[in-house]
Amino acid sequence: MEAQLDQPILSTPPRPTLRRLFLGDDGLRAGWSVLLFLIMFGVLIAGAHSAMLRLHLIHPTAAKAATAEMTPRAAVIGEAAGFSALAIAAFFMSLIERRPFARYGLTATRTLPDFAIGLLWGITMLSILIGCLLATHTIAFSGLALHGPLAFTYAVKWALVFLLVGLFEEFLFRGYLQYTVSRGVAGITRAMDTHNRHAHLISFLVAAFIFSIVFFTLAHIGNHGETFEGIFAVALAGAVFAFSLWRTGSLWWAIGFHTSWDWAQSYLYGTPDSGNLAVGHLLISHPQGSAFLSGGSAGPEGSIFVIPTLLLTAAIIHFTLPRR
Repeated sequence: MEAQLDQPILSTPPRPTLRRLFLGDDGLRAGWSVLLFLIMFGVLIAGAHSAMLRLHLIHPTAAKAATAEMTPRAAVIGEAAGFSALAIAAFFMSLIERRPFARYGLTATRTLPDFAIGLLWGITMLSILIGCLLATHTIAFSGLALHGPLAFTYAVKWALVFLLVGLFEEFLFRGYLQYTVSRGVAGITRAMDTHNRHAHLISFLVAAFIFSIVFFTLAHIGNHGETFEGIFAVALAGAVFAFSLWRTGSLWWAIGFHTSWDWAQSYLYGTPDSGNLAVGHLLISHPQGSAFLSGGSAGPEGSIFVIPTLLLTAAIIHFTLPRR
């Protein structure tokens, strides 16, 4: 009995609870990653805004101005600052997390092919939408607003603007945050059921609903001239863009589509884009008849015809983009 009493008592070493609070099986926990990313992004945006004010690149009251008109200069400055802040914050997070930057959607493979095909489909689908409006006599064109070199100049300016819009909005709503929240939800799903074969799909859908539908929609609600139908179309477009990410693992197709869709809508056809009208557009257009069909002040995105157009886009993604 004494020999048994003298034997050392084996105990399980204490779990490193503090370490586990910050680190999981796949590195820094997703919640901390999102918090760090948002802090860095906020600091960078605040710094960029302050620098633009000091350099007189923007007017102090520009953000408060009640106008539905977009100018290339203001749009380029704002979108470039936003995307730069996003990219820098994500780059530092890639160093902290020890992950390739391309993991967040801006992949280095098939960049130009995916982007070019997205460009082609974006202008094609917007033109189909305009064709529906013409067929139902809910849009009318009354000539050219620009001619010669000026038309070319504005075409290039707005192409640059909407490339930056595509980069900024796609990376904001379907880039780093989409990947990181999806990673966190997948970890929770696997912890609840280690044999769940659909953890990746569930996590992707949860993150896509949060960012591509809820927040993407909320970001457009304050636009001048926006309508309920237009907001619904924004949510549907967000879901379609998320679907392209699911198929390819890349944002480049969606960036291309986003770029040419907005460019064709704002510059080429001269219609409002989510309620905003571009200064310096090629064609002069006017909505007419029922706003339910024409889109009214929201532009073609507010038309009922945008729903079948975007559903057709989803079908095109399914049949033309191989699952990567």
